Amino acid sequence: MAKSIDVSDLDIYYGDFLAVEGVNMHIKARSVTAFIGPSGCGKSTVLRSLNRMHEVIPGAHVQGKVTVDGQSLYDSAVDPVAVRRQIGMVFQRPNPFPTMSIYENVLAGNRLNSKKMKKTEADDIVERSLKGANLWNEVKDRLDKPGMGLSGGQQQRLCIARAIAVEPQVLLMDEPCSALDPISTSAIEDLIHELKSDYTIVIVTHNMQQAARVSDETGFFNLKAAGQPGHLVEFNATPKMFANPDNEATEAYISGRFG
Repeated sequence: MAKSIDVSDLDIYYGDFLAVEGVNMHIKARSVTAFIGPSGCGKSTVLRSLNRMHEVIPGAHVQGKVTVDGQSLYDSAVDPVAVRRQIGMVFQRPNPFPTMSIYENVLAGNRLNSKKMKKTEADDIVERSLKGANLWNEVKDRLDKPGMGLSGGQQQRLCIARAIAVEPQVLLMDEPCSALDPISTSAIEDLIHELKSDYTIVIVTHNMQQAARVSDETGFFNLKAAGQPGHLVEFNATPKMFANPDNEATEAYISGRFG
C-alpha cells in the first residue's frame, strides 16, 4: 500500500550545523516527486530524513515532523529499522552485495528481517521482485551468478528489485541514474513510471530533463548563500514548475541562468 508523506517545519542538523531549514511539503501517494536544485542545497539530506537514514551519521538529527499516512516517523516509540523497511532506498551508485548471487541479493532485506522462508516462497519473491524491476528476463538463467557481474544499469535495477522485495510503501531514489549511460537511464525512467502505480516515489536528480520526464510534482531547493542552510523554494506540479513557476529563483535555475 503506497502512502502519502507530510513534512512540516523540518530542520535538519549535522551536529550544531543547520543544513536544511523549514521544509514543508505534502508528497502524494502513488506519484513521483522530484527534488531538484544546485549541489549542496540539501536535496539528498531531506531525502535521507524521510526514512531516518540521515541519523545514521553521528550527531545528525532533525526537528519538526515527518508523517507517513498520519504516523510520525520520529516518534520515540517508532523503530528506525521498521521505518527503513517501510521506506526503501536506492542509492546513486549501484551497490549489490559483492559476495552474493543475484538471487541472494534480491532476498537480502527479507533475510535481514530474519524471516524463515521456504524455498518456494523465496523463489516467488525473487521472481516477483526481478519482474517488478524489469530484470527477470535478462537474469533468470543465471540467478546463482554474482550480482557484481551485471552491467551498471542491470546492477541498479537489481538494487531496485532488492528494495521492492520487502514490499515497502515508499521508494526513495538518490540520483539513481547519475552513474549510468543514457540507455540504462531510459530503462530506469521507464521503470519509475511503472512502479508508481504501486509505490510512492521520491527521486533526487541533477538532471532537469529527467525531473520533467518522470515526476508528477517537483520541489526546488536552494541556498541563500554559502554556509547558509538549504531551504525549499517552491513545490509545485511538475508541468507548472517547468512552464510557469511561481518563484523567480526557480525559473532562473530551470532556465540555466544559475546553478
